[in-house]
Formats: sequence, structure tokens, C-alpha cells
Amino acid sequence: MIRENQRRFSFDWVIIIIYLLLIGFGYLNIMSASHEGEITNYLDMSESYGKQLVFMGLSVVLIVLILSVEAKFYERFASIIYVVAILSLLGLFVFGKDINGARSWYGIGSMTIQPSEFAKFATALAVAKYISDIQTNLKTIRDQLKAAALIFLPALLILLQNDAGSTLVYASFFFVFYREGLQQIYIIIGFSLLILAVLALKYGLTITGLLAALIIFGVYFLKRKRNNSIFKPILILIVSLIFASGVKLFYNNILKPHQQNRISLWLRLEKDPAKLERMKKAEAYNLIQSEEAISAGGFWGKGFMQGTRTTGKFVPEQDTDYIFSTVGEEWGFLGSSFVVILFVFLIIRIIYLAENQKSQFSRVYGYSVASIFFLHFTINIGMVMGLIPTVGIPLPFISYGGSGLWSFTILLFIFVKLDSNKINEW
Repeated sequence: MIRENQRRFSFDWVIIIIYLLLIGFGYLNIMSASHEGEITNYLDMSESYGKQLVFMGLSVVLIVLILSVEAKFYERFASIIYVVAILSLLGLFVFGKDINGARSWYGIGSMTIQPSEFAKFATALAVAKYISDIQTNLKTIRDQLKAAALIFLPALLILLQNDAGSTLVYASFFFVFYREGLQQIYIIIGFSLLILAVLALKYGLTITGLLAALIIFGVYFLKRKRNNSIFKPILILIVSLIFASGVKLFYNNILKPHQQNRISLWLRLEKDPAKLERMKKAEAYNLIQSEEAISAGGFWGKGFMQGTRTTGKFVPEQDTDYIFSTVGEEWGFLGSSFVVILFVFLIIRIIYLAENQKSQFSRVYGYSVASIFFLHFTINIGMVMGLIPTVGIPLPFISYGGSGLWSFTILLFIFVKLDSNKINEW
């Protein structure tokens, strides 16, 4: 009986404590970013902080339910959960509600639910289920394509709903595939294409082609063997030039003007001062205000609810995508470092526990959780600080929103439950 109780309560309290610290600190910053005047009712449902408190309460209910369910349930029903998530994404094309140009929400009374948030943990379960199948081998092309299809399907549906930010998160699963046997060449190709795309946009096709040729033929002559053919590097160069040309065509003809402007500002492509100023007012206003708010915080910060740019509502969407600017202004470098350290510890802890799982399903799911948190955390903070182009994704547990908080809570605590069950897997 004692052993059974030990199993039941053998949850990883390091993860749970970090979770509580993040949502608690997040709530304080949502309160700062959304309040107007003196707060007299913390459950004021007309304010973001009032709603967030309710969302947090419901998250506790979700945690109790997740931890009460038998761990094997998540593996057994992973495929069904994934199918339900895909159906919920398809339903948006018929019943979805448009908000800020994206058809990504279901309207339920005064509330909205964003299925793309919940699709992340459903996809993580499906990927873990597929990879842990005894017949799956990620070194074969067939299984690689099947695994890729699991992530491309929800990513494509979300992209078609005009939510590019949430689509990017699905790239995190390639880290999981790499851990489970995907050849290193895919990661190298992925980063090479990313660098090639940036070079093509920044410097044009001629300079990009010359740089690509220099690197490709340089590597060839350094590593060539007796029977190596010169046609292989020539073919790689041709493919690189075709890809670079495609990137330029995609940028000029497919991307919407506001997306072009965001990339242009990030890479400093615009040379006309007048047009650049107009672009900054239209597309970079949020970023400029965010950077000024963060820099105004200095080392110590201005204090809780004392940030002039935060209380003055200078930064749009400050309680959601730009919540980190509130952290920077009111809590300074120390507070910002506190958030970064918590996320780093959380990700490292999840990876450590994932490596110690006895079940491949639990390990793959753990790596999926860590990868999703890593990409969200990196993209959001990088965006707010102007290190990457503006992409609308929330900072887990910190940003305002019920769908985001609940989905990240489910994502994390399914792993907590799976980890608690590893005693039974010996």
C-alpha cells in the first residue's frame, strides 16, 4: 500500500515548482499590462487579469484530471486524440471566427478557443506513438515520410488559416526526429537552406551564388577522395541557386505586404528613408515600443505596476505576444534573466527526465515537449527584442490567454504523468 502511494505521488516537483513560478510571475505581468487605474476586483471578467485568474483555476482542474488518468491512456489513445485535433482544425474553415485576419478560433459566447494550441500536444502524442512502434525506423525514407506527414498535416491546416507563427512551432519536431535516429544530414540541409534564404534576400542572387560556390567547392576539394565526382558539387550548387531564386519569388509574389515589411525591417533591406519611416510606423511600431520599454527597465526595473510605457499602453498586444516587454520594463535585467533561467531549467529538466525514461513513447514525448517549449521561448523573446522577424506566438505560461495556458499545461503535465509512471516500467 505504501509503495502504491509512493508511485501515485512520485511526480517531479522541480517541474511543478517551475510551472507555478512561471504562471504566477506571468499573472503579475498580465495584471501590469492590462490594468487601468486602481484594481478593486481581481475577478473582473472585463479585464485580462480577471479572466487569466479563472484560466489558472481551470488549469488546476486540468492538472488533477491529467494526473488522475492512467499513464497508459495517453499512449493507447494517442491516435484518436490526434484525429480529434485534426478534425477541430478542419472545422475552423466552416465554423471558425476571424480575429486579426486569422481564422484560428471558435467563438463560444464571449470566449474563444484556439484549436491550433491544443494540436501541439496531440501531435506530440501521435509522433511519440508512431516512433515508438516496434516496426518504425527513422533511418528509412518510408518511415521518415510518414513521421513528417504527422507534423505537416496540422502545420498546413494552421498555415491555411493564416497563422504562420503557430505553423513555425511544428519545426521543433525535427529535433525529436534527430534524437530518434534521423540522419544528421537533414539538420545540416535545413540550417543551410535557412542561411541560403537569408543571404538571397539580403545580398541578392549573384553574391549568394558566389558564396555558395566558394563554400561548396571548397568543401569538395578539402574532402575529396580519389573517385569523387565533380558533378556532385555542381548539382548541389544548381539546386542551391534554384532554391535561392524560389525564395526571392516567394518573398516578392506570395508573402503579404505586412510580412514582406517585417522581413525587410529585420534584414534592413529598404534603402529609401521615407519608405523606411512609413514601414516603421506601420509594421515596426510594436517592436520599437517594446525595445524602448525593455531598455527603460535598466538593471533593476521600474517596479511592479510602475512601468510608464506599460501603464501608458504604449506597446500594443502587451499582455499577449509582447508580454516580455513588461517583464523588461518593470523587472529589469534581473527579472528578464529570472524568466530566461526558469525556461532554461525547465527545458533541461525535461530533457534529463526524458533520457531516463524506460519507455520510448515517454522519451519521444518528453523531447517533443522540450522542443516545443524551446521554440516558443526562443521565437517569442527573440521577436520582442528584435533579434528575429515579428512572429505572433505567445510566451508559454507568461502570455495572457486561456487556450495557450491550458494547452501548455496539458502538454507539460502529460509528461509529468508519464515520468511518474517510469517506476512501473522497470
